[in-house]
Amino acid sequence: MDEKCYVEPINKTALDSVIRNADSALLAVSGMGCQNCATRVRNGLLLLDGVFLAEISLNMGMAEVFYDGRKVSAEALVNAVVGSGNDGRHEYRAEIVAK
Repeated sequence: MDEKCYVEPINKTALDSVIRNADSALLAVSGMGCQNCATRVRNGLLLLDGVFLAEISLNMGMAEVFYDGRKVSAEALVNAVVGSGNDGRHEYRAEIVAK
């Protein structure tokens, strides 16, 4: 593992009932090369107020996000993914494919 690339995962929990009633979006994410990248993208999404859960599939290049649509826009989700790679070494892009 590249120690310079390692990122500590954020722990955020939400009740199943909250997630069941949440808005959801599926994002196509490009630029992730390893599990650390997936964790970095997940963390970026979870840092948004109103995001309850973010599940990242590195192999498929997808992110499924459960969130409060009154607090978080689809554009904010895309910007969070892009912003999670702002360290000069990682560059991520995202596109909403389903809401």
